Amino acid sequence: MNDSPEYLKKRAFYDSLLTIYGRKPVLEALEDLTLPVHKLHLADSNRRDQLIARMEQLASERQIEIAYWDRKGLSRISKNARQDQGVALDLALPHYGSASEFLRTAENRPYELLALDGITNPQNLGMIIRSACAGGIDGIILPQKGCAQIDPLVIKASTGTLFKMRLLRCDQLAPTLEAFKQRGVRICGLSSHARDTLASIDSDEPTIFVLGNETHGVSDAVSRQCSHHVRIPMHNNVESLNVAVTAALISFRRQR
Repeated sequence: MNDSPEYLKKRAFYDSLLTIYGRKPVLEALEDLTLPVHKLHLADSNRRDQLIARMEQLASERQIEIAYWDRKGLSRISKNARQDQGVALDLALPHYGSASEFLRTAENRPYELLALDGITNPQNLGMIIRSACAGGIDGIILPQKGCAQIDPLVIKASTGTLFKMRLLRCDQLAPTLEAFKQRGVRICGLSSHARDTLASIDSDEPTIFVLGNETHGVSDAVSRQCSHHVRIPMHNNVESLNVAVTAALISFRRQR
């Protein structure tokens, strides 16, 4: 049975919601009138200090719904009870969604995506997003498990580019890459032992570049989905690069 257009539209909207937490990130987002905000979430146990009062005032001025929760309810929204500081915010970002929806609606053009496999350092994730956004990458596939999640550290490291970059969520990376590969998308893993270099990959067909864990690289399950493996030539016996630097080289390769 096919899903109705109304259901697909509703699902796409909720897929576009990015929930951030922490008092400073939430306040800054509310103050940025260019960011489309869906709902403000507050713990009813919050002490009503100046920051909370300011959030409520901004939400009222922008006609944003405020939902009050007990601490357990808010932790289910933020998914980080230790660091949410009693506040969370749903952003309805036009470039935020799911990898499956991107694949379903992808145009027949040579897009380029990054896929992150086990990137656990928030600083690296933020810098990868920043480089991809600046370099014109069409999107970043970010699994729900095994990678750092969007938090204040990632937002800070991305210097705001997170709100401009197309982030494509998925449950697990390997089956997602398999679905793309079945549609004829080229999946490129980075390996120092590969014969071909990054420069040999043209931009004539849809391509996903897979970036692996900072220590262990690309996992076996994800590596098996790669149709190509490429390397970045190194000099002076340098063995590897920081994953965020690698992302920058990939992101700007088309501009050289």
